[in-house]
Amino acid sequence: MSGLGHILENAGLSTVSISLVREHTERIVPPRALWVPFEFGRPLGVPGDAEFQRRVLVAALNLLEIESGPVLADYPEDVPDPAPSADGEGWVCPVHLRPPVADADDESLVSAFLAEIAELRPWYDIGLERRGHTTFGASGLDITGCGRFLGDFLDGDGPATERWPDLRAGDILKIVLMDVKTYYLEAALARPGGASSRNLEDWFWGDTNAGQVFLALQRRCAASDDPFVATLGRQFIVPRAQAHRIR
Repeated sequence: MSGLGHILENAGLSTVSISLVREHTERIVPPRALWVPFEFGRPLGVPGDAEFQRRVLVAALNLLEIESGPVLADYPEDVPDPAPSADGEGWVCPVHLRPPVADADDESLVSAFLAEIAELRPWYDIGLERRGHTTFGASGLDITGCGRFLGDFLDGDGPATERWPDLRAGDILKIVLMDVKTYYLEAALARPGGASSRNLEDWFWGDTNAGQVFLALQRRCAASDDPFVATLGRQFIVPRAQAHRIR
C-alpha cells in the first residue's frame, strides 16, 4: 500500500496509509503514513470498539492536511486493557488445559498438541454455534488433519502435499498455521467478554502446546535451506510481541 500511495499521488490523489511494520514503511517512504503499535491484522486496534477505531481513522485522515510529505507519524495510544467481567475477574481460557509440555521430544509434543486440539473442540463448536460462521478452513483440512500436517512438517520427513499441486510447501505451511491459530482463538473466545487480543496472544503462545509446536516449527523453518521457508520462520510464524519466547 505504501508503494501504491506514490502511484496515486503522482496521479494527483492525496493518500494516507496505516502502517503495522514501521521498518517497512521507513524503507518505502510513502507520502503520508500513520504507524500504529497494534498486532498484525488489526490496523484499527480493538475489534468491536467503534470509538477506538474512529480515533485511529481520524488520526490517519488528519495527515491529509499535510500538503506534501513524506511524513510518518506515530499513533499515541496502545490498545486498552480489557474491562473486567461481571464477576470482577479477568479473562481466562474457557477450558482448563493441561500445562504445555516442556523440553519434550517432537513426538511427545505433537501427541500433546493433538490431545489439546480434541480438548478444545467442544468450545470451538460452542463459538461456531454462537457466531454462525468461522474463518477456519482455508487449508481444506479438518483441525486434526492440520495438527497432523504440522507434526509431519516438524518430523522432518515432510507432510503429504499432493492436494495442493500449485502451492509450495512453505505456502501450505503458512495456511495450515493460520487455520490452527484460528481454531484456537475461536475456541478461546467462546467464553463471553473480557478477552483482549493481548490476552489471547499470551494464552496461545504461553499456555498451549500449539504455541510450543509453532515455536519448534519456527526454529526448524529458520534453519531451512529453502529461502521461502527460512523467511517464513524468521519473519512470520512468531509475531514480534512474542519473539521473547524464541530460544
